[in-house]
Amino acid sequence: MKKTYKIEVDCANCAAKMEEAANKVDGVKAASVNFMALKMKVEFEDGVEPADVMKNVLADCRKVEPDCEIFFE
Repeated sequence: MKKTYKIEVDCANCAAKMEEAANKVDGVKAASVNFMALKMKVEFEDGVEPADVMKNVLADCRKVEPDCEIFFE
């Protein structure tokens, strides 16, 4: 399953850090951040609940960029 989330981040370097952090979270098959569009695309592993995984993604992203935000639909 793939989902796209609106994000809020201050700079391209911070967006790259968010992408790297998201890709390390269990349950994420692949994640990419588009700083210009302020979007994060996430492909989830089979059998995981996206809402549960995204809580961990947000927590890990905030470890590298405390001011970032991911808006869940």
